[in-house]
Amino acid sequence: MTTLVLTLIGDDRPGLVSAVSGPVEARGGTWQRSQLARLAGKFAGIVLVSVPERAVAGLEQDLAALAGEGLFVTVTQIGSPGTPAAGTPVTGATGTGTTARAAAWSLHLVGQDRPGIVAEVSAILARHGVGIDELQTDVLDAPMAGGTLFEASARLSLSPGVDPHRVQAELEQLAQELIVDLDVHPAAD
Repeated sequence: MTTLVLTLIGDDRPGLVSAVSGPVEARGGTWQRSQLARLAGKFAGIVLVSVPERAVAGLEQDLAALAGEGLFVTVTQIGSPGTPAAGTPVTGATGTGTTARAAAWSLHLVGQDRPGIVAEVSAILARHGVGIDELQTDVLDAPMAGGTLFEASARLSLSPGVDPHRVQAELEQLAQELIVDLDVHPAAD
């Protein structure tokens, strides 16, 4: 099986998920994971699928044809057949055959909305080599005070060798400066 990442965007309307999932199934593939959302009248998302190697070209053609219906799908092949997928344990740097796994952490932030929150948080994470596996953000009406609140939830990957306490301390310092509530902790397995 070949692993593909599909990114899609189009005007929101009923049947868009079916328009993508139908060709995947017809080509013998399986829908593995997805994050899809309606934003500002558009439907956008990212989908992880697996399809038989012989079906990749046909699936790409099927999905490209959806542009005629206003749904634009980009197909990206992940690795090559036999290549471990992202998140697969890798041999440790010691060469002993041990495996090293990234530690999963969760981040949740909520506070008064203002420009630059995502940029400042992601800069700290990048400086420490922390990966963002998933990120969901929203702007909400503040129920009592008026104005808007910004909320972000993320799943992070801390590679071996990253000091989680230093990352957490820098994020907490930033949260104080931004006057936002922040919770960063190891993710439940």
